[in-house]
Amino acid sequence: GTPTASDVTSTSVTLGWAAATDNVGVTGYDVVRVSGGQRTVVASSTSTSVTVTGLTPGTSYTFAVRARDAAGNVSPLSGTVAVTTSGGQGGADCAVDYRVAGSWPGGFQGEVVVTNTGSSPVTNWSLGWTFPGNQTVTGLWGGGVSQSGNTVTVTAPSWATTLAPNASASLGFLADWSGSNPAPTSFTLNGSPCTVD
Repeated sequence: GTPTASDVTSTSVTLGWAAATDNVGVTGYDVVRVSGGQRTVVASSTSTSVTVTGLTPGTSYTFAVRARDAAGNVSPLSGTVAVTTSGGQGGADCAVDYRVAGSWPGGFQGEVVVTNTGSSPVTNWSLGWTFPGNQTVTGLWGGGVSQSGNTVTVTAPSWATTLAPNASASLGFLADWSGSNPAPTSFTLNGSPCTVD
């Protein structure tokens, strides 16, 4: 099955997946890093989980899993999971407060406050989150915004590119939604996970 990620650190990630069934019997699994057209086996396991180590801080990776059986057959690759390791240049401890300031049929106004809870300034900061529903940002003030699918990336405004320790940046946006409007449950600042207030 498609792997899921947990325990993401600056240099490692734990991946888990559902067991495969095979008429010969599965003997193990390969974890494959997918990068463009390249497929690289980065770990192997006889169980349905493995910790991939040796990763680079503040870097995005895409992983998939394939099963092996006693006859040497290899299954097609599973679906992929995207992981961004913590840390890296400008990585920071951070906290985010997200709220819906107002809503109407098919649209809403959202507010996000991000606070640098670390001890070092974060320069050229970028805040990211993924909407759980069908929400699309139509306008934002307090930064630049781009959206790919459900993933939103907000870049620092030109007048406030540095977030000092204990400093906060406030963002407001307008968005469309359909079906439901659940709040994002995770945010990243320069690739590092933030706590959500």
